[in-house]
Amino acid sequence: MRKQTNLLFYILSIYVVLQFSWWGFHLIQLSLELEPATNKLNRRVLMIIGEGSVFFILLILGLMRIRNTIRKEMELSKRQSNFLLSVTHELKTPIASTKLFLQTLKRQNLPEEKRIDLTQKAIEENTRLEQLIENILNATRIENKALKPILTEFQFSDFAQKIVERFHKRTSKPFIEVDIKNDAIIRADHFLLETILTNLIENAIKYAGENGGIKVYAKASAKSFVFGVQDKGPGIDTTEQKNIFEKFYRVGNEDTRTNKGSGLGLYIVSEFVQLQGGQISYRANEPKGSIFEVTLPV
Repeated sequence: MRKQTNLLFYILSIYVVLQFSWWGFHLIQLSLELEPATNKLNRRVLMIIGEGSVFFILLILGLMRIRNTIRKEMELSKRQSNFLLSVTHELKTPIASTKLFLQTLKRQNLPEEKRIDLTQKAIEENTRLEQLIENILNATRIENKALKPILTEFQFSDFAQKIVERFHKRTSKPFIEVDIKNDAIIRADHFLLETILTNLIENAIKYAGENGGIKVYAKASAKSFVFGVQDKGPGIDTTEQKNIFEKFYRVGNEDTRTNKGSGLGLYIVSEFVQLQGGQISYRANEPKGSIFEVTLPV
């Protein structure tokens, strides 16, 4: 379907350009036939050529704009299709896993340690499902412009520590480092900021793993408050960095990807940061890994 659309567009574009050139040529020929060579005729021919050139340039620019729009729409359509496939799988997997864990708990007389382990795994799958549904809802709210920041003042260090501890409880071990310098009382939307930091940590875990040197850091200055999440995972290829905050975009080849995800996390992060008048950036970590950094006004 995509190849057919591209082929049709190019055929129509070439036809329009050729027809325009042909009409311009015949218009000049007709002027030469109707009136002998005079200064008035020369001015008329120059006027036809000048106006025709301007129109021709506008025509080419318009066709290029249409081509880029079609390409972007087709890419978005492909991402939406991949999103539907991936999100269906993402929704089914935790549901099936939780059902299996609960059935095992119900049918078998298990030792207490095994029961606790299965219960914890069921909770983790439920949390994963909850996070996915929350991201879908947030993406819908963004599209409908239904979110308006409610700014309140709170201390970032306590706020970040609570979120980090939530991740530590999942695995019963501390694996995220917290490094906060010049701690400050910030003015931001608590819900939006919680979603931002949670998605950035989830993203780091997804690609770097629990042993991937994940660190949450923050530093305050007179003009801004900066925080971010860094890891020592594989990082992001330079060819893909410009697309990572786009809706439905997922790093890597769709056919060979093994990492889970819906392509909404970083898109939501970017939109929520902008809603609060901030900026988000990506840079490579050294010697390897990723750093996502958010700058908020104070």
